[in-house]
Amino acid sequence: MDTPRRGHDENDIRELWDRLADDWQIQVGDEGDANRRLNSDPVLWAFLGDVAGRCVLDAGCGTGYLTRQLAQRGALVTGIDVSARMIALAREANPGCDVHVDSCTTLATIDDGAFDAVVANYVVMDVPGLTATMAAFSRVLRPDGIAVLIFSHPCFPQARTAVPSRGGIAYHWPFPYFEPRPCVDPPWKHFTSHFVYFHRPLSDYWKAFRGAGFDVVDFEEPRIAPDRHAMAESPRQLVNCQTRPYSVAFKLRKPAR
Repeated sequence: MDTPRRGHDENDIRELWDRLADDWQIQVGDEGDANRRLNSDPVLWAFLGDVAGRCVLDAGCGTGYLTRQLAQRGALVTGIDVSARMIALAREANPGCDVHVDSCTTLATIDDGAFDAVVANYVVMDVPGLTATMAAFSRVLRPDGIAVLIFSHPCFPQARTAVPSRGGIAYHWPFPYFEPRPCVDPPWKHFTSHFVYFHRPLSDYWKAFRGAGFDVVDFEEPRIAPDRHAMAESPRQLVNCQTRPYSVAFKLRKPAR
């Protein structure tokens, strides 16, 4: 589950996100992209609860939109990302926030038990080593601390979605779902570089969470709530948010024992 294919190790991923960083800033901006705003951010905040005065790690912070929102809600927040270019953009946008380069698989700059909460927002599907990442998250959490993880739905990849003429939604798998493997998606919209992510079946995530000692305390497949319908930019976008499972959200707890 944790052995990356040749050419898709952490150095490759770092270089990839350095190339993607400026385009990524266009995508997420200051408030997050449409999927985050309409679907998953409400679940993220519900799982996190009140963050005022709590030490929170934004693991894989990218260009820092969530880091800033955490700080605005009173969290004592640290943001880390493996990409130096992402961190440079995050510092420009969030001059008062503590953001620096580090890897989710080691969190080498973070002391044991330093945080009350870890947030990884669309990150863990992009790390080559899931087991190492979950162990690092557990290490830096205090007993009874929580980890909130949101990541692209491994069962229903949007890059392989089609809407047949007869209606409904179809997903096309060119390889066995149960086979963990790196995947490459071509550039889309304004992006000029491809994307690499690591497909794992949902059960592999669950086993990695439990293997790191976490209790799974909540789970959701985010979808648009009625009070956000008016925020959709088009009828098509609203229908997509109502019918397609873009992501999964887990709330984990590090036991106090």
